[in-house]
Amino acid sequence: MLTRRQFGVGALSLGALAALPGTARAAAGYDYTTRETFDLFDKVFHESGNAGQPTDTNEAGGLGWGASYVMAAYIRMYEAYHDTTYLDRLIHNADLVLGNRDSERGVTDYRGLSLPAWRSLVYSAGGVSLLDASGQPLLEVRSALANVNDAVATVRAGTSDGRFTLEVNNPVKSKVSTFTDLTMDPASPDYAVKRILDAYPSPTMVTAKDLRPSPEGAAMPALGTFKLAAAPVIFSVHTGMITYPLASFVRIVRRDPRLLRNARYRAKAAEYLKACRDAAAAHDPEWVAGGYYIWPKGMPVPYDGVEQPINQSVALGQTYAELAAATRDPFFRDRTRRLAATFVRDLKTNDKDAYHWPYWPSFGKLYSGYTKADGVSEWTPSFGTPPKGGQQIEDLSHGGIDVEFAAAAHRFGLAFTDADMGRFARSYTKNMATTDNGVATTFLRVDGTGGLAAAGQYLQAPRYMPVAQWDPALFTHALAVYADHAVQSQYGSTLLSVAYLNWQPRR
Repeated sequence: MLTRRQFGVGALSLGALAALPGTARAAAGYDYTTRETFDLFDKVFHESGNAGQPTDTNEAGGLGWGASYVMAAYIRMYEAYHDTTYLDRLIHNADLVLGNRDSERGVTDYRGLSLPAWRSLVYSAGGVSLLDASGQPLLEVRSALANVNDAVATVRAGTSDGRFTLEVNNPVKSKVSTFTDLTMDPASPDYAVKRILDAYPSPTMVTAKDLRPSPEGAAMPALGTFKLAAAPVIFSVHTGMITYPLASFVRIVRRDPRLLRNARYRAKAAEYLKACRDAAAAHDPEWVAGGYYIWPKGMPVPYDGVEQPINQSVALGQTYAELAAATRDPFFRDRTRRLAATFVRDLKTNDKDAYHWPYWPSFGKLYSGYTKADGVSEWTPSFGTPPKGGQQIEDLSHGGIDVEFAAAAHRFGLAFTDADMGRFARSYTKNMATTDNGVATTFLRVDGTGGLAAAGQYLQAPRYMPVAQWDPALFTHALAVYADHAVQSQYGSTLLSVAYLNWQPRR
């Protein structure tokens, strides 16, 4: 456990910690409920160069899982203190983030589209096109295994003319798939596309696609080793996380006459409203009127053809809820309500009257599993053993997005009741909150299962603050998590957590 002195930073105000249990007070070196602590951590984070800076691209997820939290932190600090300094900080960061949209950078997604959103290269699937002797595309070798950028495909000669052996090696995952004596003749039982599909799931999750306009004959790919590359994909969860604080800014300015009279804030609100509309519209092809998002079949992601996880669908719901409050546009109200209605279908209560819910929507194909014969997915042709697929319970960190969405929809009168908010609060206080040798921590999953959470999870505890007013023990425990671990903000999400610890006592 690190102490304040080990961080080399002087003591700050500790007044609010007096209400904490003695163990928490003794361990803490910061008062996480003061703006002095937040401002210090904000400065330290931006000087650290850690991932999530507003100057990052999103190709490694730095904007979706870093800068978005920083901007959201400024929103909560403004709401806590009504000091426009935090709106100015948001504008500085937001303008840099908007400057890194694909359309501004001149880069494209896997379809060749340069959209006003942010592509990623670390969560998608990918592959490599093998060429024939004349340099024409012959066979696309694909992999849906993580770290696809580290994978290589090696083509060796087979045992006879027209035959070849393909090896796909992902050294980071220590996985290798080998297919011997393949041919490109579609009439052969050893046709590469068929043999590779028949072997699925192979260790490196390989599939293949014949790239010839009219597949026939037994052309050979060039021999050698070729690097696979992740396909650039724009993920709705990243778009939602990034645009949520921008939409919050729009709502704050448009609903406050004093701020609206400020020419700079008024202009930025108009700019950010358009940016949010444009970015969200990039995902309209993924929208299902039933109230959720899918990854369309053929999209180069590990689970194309299936419904997106709950947290990834409702991430954009956060933005829609804020834009509905800012504009009263029926389109945004409808999207928010539909997403909320779908989420409600998966909420279950336990004997503590606390909610729990799955990671994947329970009505979906991934949750139930599917086979190759079902024709669901190109990149992941089969999953699970129907009727059992991905049925894990949501974890604390991703659940923070779900709760944030529900609280926003409730706050603006779009969905959910006070009773729902209480059950979400008890998901934390009754299911997840615990101690380990006297140190405040959490369990991993929202139903209290999964064992003790690692730091990457329990440090997200304050993100449940939007429902803390329905159970005061939530604030007390989340603050104790930070005090007991003497946390210093190193990441965007922990900076947001400190902002929430400021926000909740002053809301």
